[in-house]
Amino acid sequence: MFKSKIVKLVVNDVRFPTSLEQHGSDAMHSDPDYSVAYVVVETDADLKGYGLTFTVGRGTEIVVCAVEALSSLVIGKTLEEIVTDFSAFYRLLTSDGQMRWVNWARERINLILIFLQPLWKLLVDMDPRKLIRCIDFRYITDALTEQEALGEVCQLNDEQMLKEGYPAYTTSCAWLGYSDEQLSQLCSAALAEGWTRFKVKVGADLQDDIRRCSLIRKMIGPENTLMIDANQRWNVGEAVSWITTLAEFRPLWIEEPTSPDDILGHAAISKALVPLGIGVATGEQCHNRVMFKQFLQASALQFVQIDSCRVGSVNENLAILLMAAKFKVPVCPHAGGVGLCELVQHLILFDYISLSASLNNRMCEYVDHLHEHFRSPTVIKNAHYMPPTDPGFSCEMLDESVQKYGFPHGDVWRSILKQKGSQDNFSE
Repeated sequence: MFKSKIVKLVVNDVRFPTSLEQHGSDAMHSDPDYSVAYVVVETDADLKGYGLTFTVGRGTEIVVCAVEALSSLVIGKTLEEIVTDFSAFYRLLTSDGQMRWVNWARERINLILIFLQPLWKLLVDMDPRKLIRCIDFRYITDALTEQEALGEVCQLNDEQMLKEGYPAYTTSCAWLGYSDEQLSQLCSAALAEGWTRFKVKVGADLQDDIRRCSLIRKMIGPENTLMIDANQRWNVGEAVSWITTLAEFRPLWIEEPTSPDDILGHAAISKALVPLGIGVATGEQCHNRVMFKQFLQASALQFVQIDSCRVGSVNENLAILLMAAKFKVPVCPHAGGVGLCELVQHLILFDYISLSASLNNRMCEYVDHLHEHFRSPTVIKNAHYMPPTDPGFSCEMLDESVQKYGFPHGDVWRSILKQKGSQDNFSE
């Protein structure tokens, strides 16, 4: 297998019209069409790799172009060349002398590297020294050295996790565009299925937030957990004032209260919310390990929210998980979208088993849609992620889904665009 050479990368623009029913709507994204740039990596042997990165519709074509621009750094390499020195290969992709100038290219590295990554069991069983060698420590040694990282890795028994799974929370009940009736129906159904952790989208209108948070809190009762998510809507002072008003509903955290790039702003909000017992969660929009380093150093978050696709692949997420373990901050990943739940389950299982089993309040987001388009969809049991057993990284999509939802020529989009009569709302 390792002698196989990469000969081709095929990139697909796949979009799902979720905006038609307001799925995924929040204070900053009123009409998202959950989408992916989906990559199939072909070798000269009977071996393929699969990768994806999540988007919300328009602009996916830019991501496709970015992957195509980076593909020349990968095509022609053997798997042996790559895995022999994974950190060097990672640095090649992230530090190309010309491409590194284009900031958005970094996120797209994930698409090329992701198919090579081990699944959660391989990560757990890997010799810690080999694991550490997968990580590029440049720019983060003032927060975490290789030796410190090695000390954070342990090899615990995973039998409990295999049996019980990893705790999840649901965002499916309370998208901002849902009516109160729909919210109530979905919340009741989730409670009946055993869900105990719920997240509510907020930030567009304070009185609307008060009504919706009150409705959810009454339905789930005082014993269950509530989180709120503003999706970067507020300025710093506005965030503190708004959250103070919503404090009566006892949210565990406020997610993305302000610009995801404003580390010091998050630090100020975190400090102001200490008396209220409300933490700050952020990270799904952080582009690299350096940002996470600074968030942790500045005590600007109390919950680390990695995203499977936002940073440069599993390698960089390993660095973030290790830094979070050193700073004793629980990791509660962002998921949902298209394929993010399938991917992130591998990261949370590794984090729990090998890094942070002693930390409290660790949970992973779950959104119940679009899983049917994957060959190995996420399995949820009793509101827990159950460890995947299929080989790989769980991101292989069904061929028929790729064809049907390909933009703009797949059957679904041709029908929608014909009905609309224009591409004003669904443009390339």
